[in-house]
Amino acid sequence: MTVTETFGARLDAAMAERGQLCVGIDPHSALLEQWGLPDDASGARAMGAAVVEAAAGRAAAVKPNAAFFERFGSAGLAALEDTLGAAREAGLITILDSKRGDIGSTMEAYVASTLVPGSPFEADAMTVSPYLGFDSVDPAWDACERHGKGVFVLALTSNKGAPELQHARTLEGPSVAAAVASYAAARNKGASPIGSCGLVVGATVGEGAVAAGVDLPGVHGPILAPGVGAQGATLREVEMVFRDVAPFVLISQSRSILREGPDVDKLGDAIHVASVETRALRQ
Repeated sequence: MTVTETFGARLDAAMAERGQLCVGIDPHSALLEQWGLPDDASGARAMGAAVVEAAAGRAAAVKPNAAFFERFGSAGLAALEDTLGAAREAGLITILDSKRGDIGSTMEAYVASTLVPGSPFEADAMTVSPYLGFDSVDPAWDACERHGKGVFVLALTSNKGAPELQHARTLEGPSVAAAVASYAAARNKGASPIGSCGLVVGATVGEGAVAAGVDLPGVHGPILAPGVGAQGATLREVEMVFRDVAPFVLISQSRSILREGPDVDKLGDAIHVASVETRALRQ
């Protein structure tokens, strides 16, 4: 890979080829028990390997949730490293769901672990939090430009308490969420077909983007949308929420697919069906 192959371009190509599904890899206790796996690092590693095998060639991306691996300490981190490595080898776009956000050298260290080629937890993109200020996101974006990586910045999440902060007004007038969207838009300016600075916008936010004054088309970047499946949102709701930017929405599903495990064939079938369904977003 060269830096001319931007994350946005690679993600867009993957979604065009394999649909707009991102499979979450969330080895939490209930799922590991359901799969008949131990609630430890070996169980997390086994789940990660099965999901990667099932998703290869069927989904655009996978998204390991760092917290569910970190809870097992150093062995869990090794399992996460193995999962990300296997996904890269399988040709999947990898997004580390770690929601990092800090200032100065601390954020630079987070970035060095994930967005630098050859780093221990190397991924194509990571989720980041902007709520310590946009200077907490800048080190991640700088690495994206150098190494052809991407970020998804938390903007409009679907948890109950989100509007209290994300719809609040800044000193300049726009909502916090709109300011986040503007930050991404500025970094995606001139990119083709889309930029590499994406947003996290929950599929269940309804008219939240309109209420917060967020210009989603103006972002010109990918949208990572959790909430379809087990959390209640449908693809029809995705079309209603995202409208003109629906072709650039990466649908994140975890529990609704992982419940089909541990059988890799059943997992693969569920991923194939979900991926095919997302193709309607590009029509």
